[in-house]
Amino acid sequence: MATIEDTTTSRVCETPGCDREAKLQCPTCIKLGIQGSFFCSQACFKDSWNNHKQVHKKAKEVNGESKNGYNPWPGFRYTGALRGFPVTPKRSVPDNILRPDYAEHPEGVPTSERQLRGSTNIKQLDDEEQEGMRVICKLSREILDVGAEAVAIGVTTDEIDRLVHEATIDRECYPSPLNYYCFPKSCCTSINEVICHGIPDMRPLEKGDIVNIDISAYHRGFHGDLNETLFVGEVDDASKELVKTTHECLSLAIDEVKPGVRYREMGNIIQKHAQAHGYSVVRSYCGHGIHQLFHTAPSVPHYGKNKAIGVMKPGHSFTIEPMISEGTWRDEMWPDNWTAVTQDGKRSAQFEHTLLVTDTGCEVLTRRRTNNGQPFFMDSK
Repeated sequence: MATIEDTTTSRVCETPGCDREAKLQCPTCIKLGIQGSFFCSQACFKDSWNNHKQVHKKAKEVNGESKNGYNPWPGFRYTGALRGFPVTPKRSVPDNILRPDYAEHPEGVPTSERQLRGSTNIKQLDDEEQEGMRVICKLSREILDVGAEAVAIGVTTDEIDRLVHEATIDRECYPSPLNYYCFPKSCCTSINEVICHGIPDMRPLEKGDIVNIDISAYHRGFHGDLNETLFVGEVDDASKELVKTTHECLSLAIDEVKPGVRYREMGNIIQKHAQAHGYSVVRSYCGHGIHQLFHTAPSVPHYGKNKAIGVMKPGHSFTIEPMISEGTWRDEMWPDNWTAVTQDGKRSAQFEHTLLVTDTGCEVLTRRRTNNGQPFFMDSK
């Protein structure tokens, strides 16, 4: 589960390939209430017009109901084809399961995280703590495997959430997303244009969808976190290339994790590869430190020229989870205050691992234990 990017950054020109500071905002976007849309110059704005005007077109459309007639937010303008579907009640967790501090909080506030908000101190885990992370990350991987195996045409993401919830409880774990700032489900399921934090609902998966399953679990005082993007039936070549490139972005970043490397360097590696393939890197959400706390220092942005603080040291545990989009990197939020979608309605993919820095490199704690460690989307090759 990603954390919101909280490093200080200036606005960057929306024109693909232009990284200059942007202060000019599209006047039509202002009138339509569209967030963002900044450009560095009139010349860049004109060069981007043919693509950018599609954002206006989508914003002017009053999107209709979902295919089953359900419309949770009348008048809300969706950015893409996906619609909100009914969400079932929160699932219960047995009393014997150890839970994090936010699990019973009426507003889901992680008090222990709040106490360290603003701190850039990165905890170095001792041997016992590192073993605790190995245990929960292995369990988290098993839980993701259960959810991934269930992905098929006609299966609802609510059913995937049920299976994930039960697999989590069976392993004496607490599903970390459940009630975290009031998140209502036990995992995140993000389909097509959803960048991250999609809430599992009653929409059946359709042939050609791509769906990300994001698993986080808590066991004996430690959190694990990972996600994968999967194919639903046969998908188009464009989606295959997007998912493949996104996984490569994560792999290339992991290859460079070792003591002495600055956390800001991860974004340079990821953006270079994504941009070389014509994709953009989402900026609003980033990787994060993880151990006894679900989200903590360091922040790990996935875009280049970021200002992340910190240098990797043995014992650091954190996630890298790049979100790579076909079109703009800008995002918008559904009225559920969780579902982040691409502003232009184009598809986005994501992969995530929890890593532990060692003396010579890193240990991928959430690696897949079968099929030579390759992600699920590669199984059919």
